[in-house]
Amino acid sequence: MGVLCAFPEAMPSSNSRPPACLAPVAFFLALLVHLSLSSQVGDRRPLPVDRAPGLKEKTLILLDVSTKNPVRTVNENFLSLQLDPSIIHDGWLDFLSSKRLVTLARGLSPAFLRFGGKRTDFLQFQNLRNPAKSRGGPGPDYYLKNYEDEPNNYRTMHGRAVNGSQLGKDYIQLKSLLQPIRIYSRASLYGPNIGRPRKNVIALLDGFMKVAGSTVDAVTWQHCYIDGRVVKVMDFLKTRLLDTLSDQIRKIQKVVNTYTPGKKIWLEGVVTTSAGGTNNLSDSYAAGFLWLNTLGMLANQGIDVVIRHSFFDHGYNHLVDQNFNPLPDYWLSLLYKRLIGPKVLAVHVAGLQRKPRPGRVIRDKLRIYAHCTNHHNHNYVRGSITLFIINLHRSRKKIKLAGTLRDKLVHQYLLQPYGQEGLKSKSVQLNGQPLVMVDDGTLPELKPRPLRAGRTLVIPPVTMGFYVVKNVNALACRYR
Repeated sequence: MGVLCAFPEAMPSSNSRPPACLAPVAFFLALLVHLSLSSQVGDRRPLPVDRAPGLKEKTLILLDVSTKNPVRTVNENFLSLQLDPSIIHDGWLDFLSSKRLVTLARGLSPAFLRFGGKRTDFLQFQNLRNPAKSRGGPGPDYYLKNYEDEPNNYRTMHGRAVNGSQLGKDYIQLKSLLQPIRIYSRASLYGPNIGRPRKNVIALLDGFMKVAGSTVDAVTWQHCYIDGRVVKVMDFLKTRLLDTLSDQIRKIQKVVNTYTPGKKIWLEGVVTTSAGGTNNLSDSYAAGFLWLNTLGMLANQGIDVVIRHSFFDHGYNHLVDQNFNPLPDYWLSLLYKRLIGPKVLAVHVAGLQRKPRPGRVIRDKLRIYAHCTNHHNHNYVRGSITLFIINLHRSRKKIKLAGTLRDKLVHQYLLQPYGQEGLKSKSVQLNGQPLVMVDDGTLPELKPRPLRAGRTLVIPPVTMGFYVVKNVNALACRYR
């Protein structure tokens, strides 16, 4: 569990000056009043492609998108953020008064803000009005304190274990304690925020869902890709690592749909590397491949919200460093917020799909996702489509738009590392121009590179980018 609140919506115009205000952090952990909800449908994986052996470089990938109906619709606040309680413990709460940091936060609105993390496991709350009041037994503070992040790790952290059934009963008790309190009577409750779904964790989730599946408003879990103590830059390019998330999603969905079919699922905490991250790696351009693929994969498989840990904090897994400078994943998130809407579209490709060999799993180095363009972005009319593409190959890839996308104008937003560090760079360039803040109150203008109608998309090696296909008039994207 964790405290959540929402950033108000703020879609800047072409001058990119963000108008919205940063939302305050709510008091109780794991409680949030929904500002928006969206529907969720069954599982359908993205359609990635790869190069066939023996095909020449000039071979084109033909790409089309289904525009009649979305295959998913995720939350308007799909990409959301987390802050760790360490900012209080370490005296960093003054960051809320930083004009620069508030500007960066506004750029990622609308979003939920979760206040939680490892330090939350050891927070204690006190009723300042009546410290002795217990409501005839343990009050909300007891349950909020004792059931925090990753209940499957309680034995390690606290020396005692908790099973799923007991955890579910405590959530029901917490809900009943909140109902008589006027300001919390309509609050939402999220949990159990389990860790990686191994066998014992799945058993805990099963027991929890059997008892309290209908009590929580969304089921939550956390994901960490790799041990930050042993990570290397090439690890971020491994397709096997990228695909570990898909397997976890299916495991979680199987349990949830057994007891509460259609219940929304949130990835309430995702980091690329553990142990606080690795300098010059988890805060570099290379880490963006994991992050962008995470966003695409979660939306395609019907996860309603993903909360990035963390917006700002210690370590190297964050969007903004300790000097309030935006890192590569921040700029990637900003582009995502500006260009990607909540409706997910099916992608169809042809030309480079290899035939599987016995005993071998094909893991794809070219990943293509499609959404309706964000309808709050007034630079594009409704009905436009945005593609985002990850090329992990060491060679460029050529994509020809076909079908409904044929002969349409395209705006390219190609994000590449900036500087001599290459994939380890902490700076990025957009279409060849470095991205830096104009001043503490102004984000830079995100200028696209227009491509003429019918032009082949050329994706440079080991890069990622967004491509807005204008004026498609896609039926799925014309209405909210």
